[in-house]
Amino acid sequence: MGIFDFLKKKKDPAVQLTSFLPQEIYDSGVLELQDIIAPSALKITPNEINLGEKIARTFFVISYPRFLTENWFSAVINLTKIFNISIFVHPIETSKVLRQFQKKVAEVQSQINQRESRGLVRDPMLDTAYQDLESLRDNLMQAQEKLFEVGIYITIYGDNDDELNKTETEIKSILESKLVYIKPALFQQEQGYKSILPTADDELGIHSKLNSSPLSSIFPFVSFDLTSNKGILYGINRHNNSLVLFDRFSLDNYNSVTFAKSGSGKSYATKLEVLRSLMFGIDVMVIDPEKEYQGLSEAVGGKSFDISLNSSNHINPFDLPFPREDESPANVLRSNILNLVGLFRIMFGGLSPEEDAIIDRAISETYALKDITPESDFANLEPPLLSDFELVLAGMQGAEELVQKLSKYTRGSWSGFINQPTNVDINTKFVVFSIRDMEDDLKPVAMYIITHYIWTAVRRELKKRLLIIDEAWWMMKTEDTASFLFSMAKRGRKYFLGLATITQDVDDFLQSPYGLPILTNSSIQILLKQSPSTVDNLQKTFNLTDEEKFLLLESDVGEGLFFVGQKHVAIKIIASYTEDQIITSDPSQLLSIKRAREELNQSGQ
Repeated sequence: MGIFDFLKKKKDPAVQLTSFLPQEIYDSGVLELQDIIAPSALKITPNEINLGEKIARTFFVISYPRFLTENWFSAVINLTKIFNISIFVHPIETSKVLRQFQKKVAEVQSQINQRESRGLVRDPMLDTAYQDLESLRDNLMQAQEKLFEVGIYITIYGDNDDELNKTETEIKSILESKLVYIKPALFQQEQGYKSILPTADDELGIHSKLNSSPLSSIFPFVSFDLTSNKGILYGINRHNNSLVLFDRFSLDNYNSVTFAKSGSGKSYATKLEVLRSLMFGIDVMVIDPEKEYQGLSEAVGGKSFDISLNSSNHINPFDLPFPREDESPANVLRSNILNLVGLFRIMFGGLSPEEDAIIDRAISETYALKDITPESDFANLEPPLLSDFELVLAGMQGAEELVQKLSKYTRGSWSGFINQPTNVDINTKFVVFSIRDMEDDLKPVAMYIITHYIWTAVRRELKKRLLIIDEAWWMMKTEDTASFLFSMAKRGRKYFLGLATITQDVDDFLQSPYGLPILTNSSIQILLKQSPSTVDNLQKTFNLTDEEKFLLLESDVGEGLFFVGQKHVAIKIIASYTEDQIITSDPSQLLSIKRAREELNQSGQ
């Protein structure tokens, strides 16, 4: 027998009191949940409640307009303020409502008849009220609508009265612009605060009668969806786990821009779009500065070309596109000459007006050597090479310095780069041009030549294509490459071409005079994780809120913001297991895949 059992048997009250006193003391000292969450002090005034260091003020909705639009309450719900909202919905029995309606309809009809008998002018308010009552009565009788007593209570918080008044003014202005009016719960702040607690107690009891249709417009769980009925899956909406599904070729233009810091998943997201675009029959071409897309090319049966000084793959910049039915050979030749002048401006580090004129004339004469003139049909003629251009240039007065600069491209260490006939074929679904092994000084030149070659192919045959330029800031370093990129962004839609520019150097991209125009000519913009040094510039450019700015700073790999036009959502890029194995660029994951393949090969042997 325990000591307490023994003491309980004693008849002496003192002994019994002694046995129970320790348990009561223990119970009185036990903390419960309400003790933990309760404020340190509480003061109730007619207009507000002081909860420790916070001030709370409760309001109730007193009046609604005749019509309520959908999601009218979302503007308040999505405010970046601290507040609580309670919505109480009390159903009303339809049979009781119909009896009251019958009386009310008779009253309104009687007032209308009296005005007519007196010869008074018709009252539009009475007529409207009669029509509304009749319409609602019919819907109630047909069970298409139900009537409810609805109470909406809002409690706002602040550190001081100024902050509280500012929040109150902001909420009032939003609601009053929609003809919805609120009032503070004067001398009922305690009941109002208890009504917004998650105990479902409607102690304030201030209601308005609403039928089903306007009641549904108050639905508070508003989460913005950004999707279309067709297209590829870009990711998951982080707010509500809905799908971010879009077809870039159904938008105003087919271009996109992706800004992200290194290691944030921009190449992963792009390769995922490539893989899913190929399944929809879209031809994809990639300018790859880090040789990240070669594995994807091998997996889908595409082609990969290394463009470098020692590579066997060559592109002749003097190649001419075939004139389309709506184009004249003279315009095509003139356009190509202008593009070549831009190329030489990049190669020579700029041209004076005199040198520009010499280069322009030399290019025309070089084409003429091969019988290519504005009047000729050059569809089957062999284009000249850079060495042919050098020969013409050497015979021109005042071109000595230009010939000397050109010699390193024709006879010097860079001669194997562009002084060769074109031997690459992009007539396949997926093509990658890798420039990783190209010297940094020549990368802008290489990217200009590749994009020009692709543009020539795009104009030759009309079909749905996507051109991806990774690390596009290389092309923004010089005005000619940036100008050509902008020209493709503007004119691509005409040839069914979508241009996707990707960069991690946001400042270099946006500081270019063509950076913002390219951005505004892109229907899709994707912002992934950003560095603190660039996020302020992005916030200003995209008009981001402080919360969205911090989201970009704190996002995980593959997370960010997805923009289409003026709308945007927080997105998370998600791939299936098979897709992940194909497109991953994580070194540790690639090493694991390599080891697994080696073990599989050894076991097979």
